[in-house]
Amino acid sequence: MEHLGINIFFDGINLQRILGGLYVSAKIAFLAILIGGLLGVILGVLKTFKNPLLLAILRVYLEFFRFVPTVVLLFLFYYILPQSFNMNLDSNTVGILVFSLWMAAEMSDIVRGALISVPQHQVDAGKAIGLNRLQLYRYVLLPQSIHLMIPASINLMTRIIKTTSLLLLISVMDVINVGQQIIEASRQEYQDGALWVYGFIFILYFILCYPLSWWAKRLERRGKEKTNG
Repeated sequence: MEHLGINIFFDGINLQRILGGLYVSAKIAFLAILIGGLLGVILGVLKTFKNPLLLAILRVYLEFFRFVPTVVLLFLFYYILPQSFNMNLDSNTVGILVFSLWMAAEMSDIVRGALISVPQHQVDAGKAIGLNRLQLYRYVLLPQSIHLMIPASINLMTRIIKTTSLLLLISVMDVINVGQQIIEASRQEYQDGALWVYGFIFILYFILCYPLSWWAKRLERRGKEKTNG
């Protein structure tokens, strides 16, 4: 009985280590969502401007982070760019940077789409009462487009959280990396340890992501009911 797979969590401080790794993963994801979300809103607003040069730069930025695989971005920012520019970035900082820039790129497109979906007569009415551009965004465009942004934004957050599983590739002590270390150290004693550890990690990711997914579906359904009503 002492070698049952579930006992791997109670061997030493394995459970504490896994939860510590989950904290690292969640912290990086949260900071990336916060920083990238704020930057994405700013970039999304800029995308509604009519400056061709600005739009071209933002388009290149979006396409770069949309089409380059995340694992390539992590290697680029962790191994290549620091050597090229003589910089010293720790793995956690690189993780936050990469996911923040990715979040900002995707978020900017969500914000742009929501802003241009606001009926033109609302914009015209704002201009008619003397609102300048900043006031139009503050009092007309952003308030009316938020309900369009939220479902897609939440889905993006869940993608960010799940993709943090790649952080082990740059030696971040995230939940996947810690779990793999525990499996390797206990391979002889617990033959089915990998099943228990990865199963538990799956449950932890589910706990992090499902509430967001449920919230996004609920908001999307509520938005459709308001539209149909």
